[in-house]
Amino acid sequence: MDLNNVLSRLEVADGGETEELLRRFNRENNHVFTFDQKEEALRRKLCQSVLSVLGRQVQPACQRTCLETLRILSRDKCVLAPVATREGMMTLGAMARLRAGEDGGDDRNSSREDAPSEEEEERVVVEALKCLCNVVYNSPAAQQVSVEVQLANGLCASLRAARTWHHEVGLFTLRLLFLLSALRPDVRGVLRREWHAVKLLTEVLEHTLDVCWVGPYEAARPDSQALPMPAEDNERAMEALKALFNLTLLDAGEEDDHQFRLIAAILRHLLMLKTETEEKTEEAHSHAINLLNNLPVSCLDVLIDVPVQGGLEKHGGKNVDAVQVLIDFMEKRIDKQGSNYKEGLTPVLSLLTEGSRQHREIRRYIKAQVLPPLKDVKIRPEIGTAIRNKLVRLMTHVDMGVKQTAAEFLFVLCKESVDNLLKYTGYGNAAGLLVARGLLAGGRGETQYSEDEDSDTEEYKSAKPFINPITGHVEEPMPNPIEEMTEEQKEYEAQKLVNMFDKLSRQNVIRPMGVRPDGTLAPLEETLRDTSEDNSGSDSD
Repeated sequence: MDLNNVLSRLEVADGGETEELLRRFNRENNHVFTFDQKEEALRRKLCQSVLSVLGRQVQPACQRTCLETLRILSRDKCVLAPVATREGMMTLGAMARLRAGEDGGDDRNSSREDAPSEEEEERVVVEALKCLCNVVYNSPAAQQVSVEVQLANGLCASLRAARTWHHEVGLFTLRLLFLLSALRPDVRGVLRREWHAVKLLTEVLEHTLDVCWVGPYEAARPDSQALPMPAEDNERAMEALKALFNLTLLDAGEEDDHQFRLIAAILRHLLMLKTETEEKTEEAHSHAINLLNNLPVSCLDVLIDVPVQGGLEKHGGKNVDAVQVLIDFMEKRIDKQGSNYKEGLTPVLSLLTEGSRQHREIRRYIKAQVLPPLKDVKIRPEIGTAIRNKLVRLMTHVDMGVKQTAAEFLFVLCKESVDNLLKYTGYGNAAGLLVARGLLAGGRGETQYSEDEDSDTEEYKSAKPFINPITGHVEEPMPNPIEEMTEEQKEYEAQKLVNMFDKLSRQNVIRPMGVRPDGTLAPLEETLRDTSEDNSGSDSD
């Protein structure tokens, strides 16, 4: 479709002609996402013309068609200058009923006898919200104008009417709030302090998930016979979770404790829910886990402290159903072929690590599932299909973040005891963590844990003297390669090995290292010097 022809006809067209002309443009370009660079100036003029039409008294059907055109054009970052102005953003905000800025929402049609139907108005609002999402995402200038006209204030006002939302209005309102809070970190504090967005989003989530409270921070158990959560409710819930994630990245104040514990209780409820597909359930749980990571770790007791539902005596009266969901989620993410471990796995590992560090009942339950008492120690710790084997394999993963997170998780489950960790992983797999923490000489981490002792099985006790501490398992007896050598041959081979190491060291291929008294690594000559100084000091005493 010739844009020059469209622009010239728009100048003289009335409402009906404008609608027909733009509808044809929309049909032809609905699935176009890459535009001809030569027509960039023409598309920019079309943006301006469409905005001019929206500024006139036109019917809702024409408004919707104009907004569809703007939504298509807003896929091109280079033509958004006319929209990314105060006038342009105020126009879109008014169409979306966001009451942005000081002029308020556009309710010009509300008093007319031929006022449009609610359904027609809703379609206009949805298209305006879609336009705003595209424009804010693609234009830094529009993001700045959004702040100036207080678009976030209008979004929060809309959140207060969330119970009356139709699905798409709610979905794109929440998505726009997510985009604005993600792209403009300076807006997050204002949203939290001045417009109470965390509280409003919590209420949206509570309503969307149909939470029924039976205690201060306890939701009623979902009915096992109930239908899965509808797809539309799930979509809105995930957008609300993403927006809450952005707003809770800021440090929490003491006044937020109640609100965060409320969020934790709602997230526990979400972890217990199923959606229409397993994939969507996993996605919802992933967003819940991301948000739980932002909450103060002291709030995580809400996950297991549900007095009305009750728990088991063997777990100290706590309910560990939600913790089991997290463990299952973690194992599923480990098993997922071709997945990005850093984005998909490390959040749940971090959550379980901090929960275990802070809450004894959580740690004890997770350890029972992940690191049960050892019986068969003839197989290397990293070999096998048990969850312990999978986590030990991650301790040598190529991604440094994944490797450190997995190792830290197991270390915390072992109450940060080097001896306990080595029992389950072997020295070779744990070396990276021990080097990073300066614990090569053994000892414990800084966190204080309860004094309850781990009990070893009889099988482990009998095999313990024969376990290779490096590999963490009992090896088959190997023939001694120097058994039949003479003393002269042994000395020759030893000298040969020394010369090889010396050559590699001089060429900087390897660097011999030693362990300082404080457990950190250092070049071998330094550790030998430290040792000699310690010995001379003790002799002088």
